Amino acid sequence: MKKKHIFIFLVLILLIILSIIYIIGFFSSKKEAIEESNLLNTYDNYIVEETSKEDENQTSNEEYTEIKEEVTERMLQVRKLKEENEDVVGWLEIPNTSVNYPILQGIDNEYYMTHNYKKEKSKNGSIFLDSKYDWTIPSSNLLIYGHNLNNGTMFQELLKYSSETFYIQHPKIRFTTVDEDAEYEIISVFKSRVYYNTEKDVFRYYYFINAETEMEYNEFVENSKKASLYNINATAQYNEQLITLSTCSYHVKDGRFVVVGKKDKLFKDDT
Repeated sequence: MKKKHIFIFLVLILLIILSIIYIIGFFSSKKEAIEESNLLNTYDNYIVEETSKEDENQTSNEEYTEIKEEVTERMLQVRKLKEENEDVVGWLEIPNTSVNYPILQGIDNEYYMTHNYKKEKSKNGSIFLDSKYDWTIPSSNLLIYGHNLNNGTMFQELLKYSSETFYIQHPKIRFTTVDEDAEYEIISVFKSRVYYNTEKDVFRYYYFINAETEMEYNEFVENSKKASLYNINATAQYNEQLITLSTCSYHVKDGRFVVVGKKDKLFKDDT
């Protein structure tokens, strides 16, 4: 066999091996993300136990009804998950999409880019809240990041909001903590990027977490609305809680795709 043929054969073998490794990694990564998105379903027994405790401790039907209205099943599930990892701060879901994950918050914005909710190394990383968000205030804007993975998991599906039709079909975001189960109404969808420090008069949405003034809050909302890919009638007023979902986008270098919502209502049960 000629050297040229041997070289081509070896290259083909190498390509086959690399393809197999890629396929295994692709499906392994997707399986991990799917298992994570199904986490809440594993805590049904915990919910039954907690409900039984409430039954035992109730002093009247009226008091029991009040408890059931204030604490949803999902809040109890998040509480259980938080017992496993105190960095769990909530659960994020966009109904009828693949976005359905626990939200982590670390001491910086690096750790959960490469670790899952179990604090295991993972190329999927986690969906995580900006480390600067202050729960004692609380801050004005829940700024949440997640990877855009080509296997369709984590925040990849956010990019579908490029289509106004997709937005019309999925106008709500659900965010649940141990204290609150809330629905957010989307007010803006836009493309952006990470700007250089030398660039002036640009909208650095990723700096906005807590508004020190009403003007600062309003400027963020106005800039978000102005940048939106299409018109959305809903908007936000000062002191309304905001949520911002951010992921990588490849329309430009260091591109970002962003979805902004405002708190609309609280869930009273898990139906």
